Amino acid sequence: MSLNVLVVDDEALARARLRTLLGDCVAPAAQVAAEAADAVQAMTALQRGSFDVVLLDIRMPGLDGIALAQRIAALPRPPAVVFVTAHSEHAVQAFELEAMDYLTKPVRLERLQQMLQKVERLAQSERALKPDLTEEMLIIQDRGGTERVPLAEVLYFKAELKYITVRTARRSYILDGSLNELEARHAAQFMRIHRNALIARRAVRALEKHFDPEEGEGWAVRLRGIDELLAVSRRQLSAVREAMVG
Repeated sequence: MSLNVLVVDDEALARARLRTLLGDCVAPAAQVAAEAADAVQAMTALQRGSFDVVLLDIRMPGLDGIALAQRIAALPRPPAVVFVTAHSEHAVQAFELEAMDYLTKPVRLERLQQMLQKVERLAQSERALKPDLTEEMLIIQDRGGTERVPLAEVLYFKAELKYITVRTARRSYILDGSLNELEARHAAQFMRIHRNALIARRAVRALEKHFDPEEGEGWAVRLRGIDELLAVSRRQLSAVREAMVG
């Protein structure tokens, strides 16, 4: 994947040169996703799009690059800031703002490539340290508090009376909801094995012959992480077998 770059410079020729140089970069590749001639245009672009790095001139009409960098740092998810300027005297001030790098014009391709590699390494380390914000959670009210249970840890949902038992390898929770709603919402991860139960497809370990006091001879599934057997209805038996083969 290429890095998304915002180029901020009041000189059109300077922006064009950076665009050309970035087009020649590899490992990582980079693309100019937007350009801005001043701070107002830059902030508008940052509010509308997502960028990995901002290449920022310092001397511009209106708000200069140093002041703009301070505003960028205050954003909820600020991109890396790299100053690109013909003037070297602002380097100390730039690094006090925690700028990723400070490039002097005319920018050399090798130097630009080094900077992009630095940005990529930082992005990779941040992704490794942060939890996966896309991981789906179940919000469960439990003992007067609220529990966040990762859906990936759930082995089965089982309807009992007015509530649903949510079972993980470590413990059980009680969820107020509908089994039909859970099936519709999470059909990719869970499958129905009985009118009262959904199981995690990834957790199926075995399908076994089973005697149920109410339903007589039948079948049950055994899930990874727990000893409990869950009855499979005759209606769902073929679907369970197909899922195990798949």
